[in-house]
Amino acid sequence: MTADDRLIVALDLPDALSGLRLAESLGDTVNFYKIGLGMLTGGGLALANELKTEHGKRIFLDMKLFDIGATVEAAVRGLAQFDLDFLTVHGDPHVVRAAREGAGDSGMKILAVTILTSLDRADLDDACIKPGTIPDLVPERAARAFEAGADGVIASPNEAAAIRALPEAEGRLIVTPGVRPAGSESGDQKRIATPAAAVAAGADHVVVGRPVWQSPDPRGTAQSIVSELSSPQARQPNR
Repeated sequence: MTADDRLIVALDLPDALSGLRLAESLGDTVNFYKIGLGMLTGGGLALANELKTEHGKRIFLDMKLFDIGATVEAAVRGLAQFDLDFLTVHGDPHVVRAAREGAGDSGMKILAVTILTSLDRADLDDACIKPGTIPDLVPERAARAFEAGADGVIASPNEAAAIRALPEAEGRLIVTPGVRPAGSESGDQKRIATPAAAVAAGADHVVVGRPVWQSPDPRGTAQSIVSELSSPQARQPNR
């Protein structure tokens, strides 16, 4: 089966060796991998470089950077040297602008985090985030991130359609974590959907982690997700 780059498999494993073993077992079924903070001290950047240069894979580095503008710009400029495909930063406009400057003409896409898919309104209240429902706040944050120069956003499948409808979203990417194949446990995610539903709502890429690497047959699970992404249920209404 040919890989579908709309599927990004999250290598949320303890170290680079575990991640490499999984990627090798998935073979040509998966072409796009996410490496996050959890593996940073376990050789994550080395794994990203190996998968990119030796295996020809695409890499999404999920760092969710947040700091003053000068620091974000410097960090992104350094990461751009690794020939990465996607990098996440928090969606605050000053952070996005700095990241865009740091990325320069490297070709690395800057993706802005709107509201983490593990959060609900009670969590936002605890963090003193302004009133409003998540379905209202996420598109607002997405629009501001696009205006600041983000190439795309990270958002749950539940908000993908509202973001795709924004005028500012034209030509921009929507990447959805919180994606679970039918029958999978939700884990720590609170706003989830199936791969087909996420794509039908307007997502360009879906991120799937535990349902793949916790499966007794990771390759078979990835193949079934790829098949689902090409099913009639994954077609967007305007296509």
